[in-house]
Amino acid sequence: MKRSELAMGLSTFLAVAVAGFVSTTYVDRHFAAAEAGNSAETATPNASACVGEDGSWKNWPWPNVPALSPKC
Repeated sequence: MKRSELAMGLSTFLAVAVAGFVSTTYVDRHFAAAEAGNSAETATPNASACVGEDGSWKNWPWPNVPALSPKC
C-alpha cells in the first residue's frame, strides 16, 4: 500500500464519519423541534397516537404514520 492510497482511504473515512455526525445532529434537532411543536397541541403528554375527526394525527410527533390507528 502506498502512502497516497493510505491518505485517500483515511480522508474517505473521515469524510464519511463527519457526514454521519452532521446528519445525526440534524436529525436530532429536527425531531426535537417536532416534539416541542407538538407538545403544545397535546393535552396529555402520555396519550397514545390517534386520528381525529378531520383525519389529522394527534400525539404523533414523527413524520411516518402507523397504519390502522385508533380514532380519538
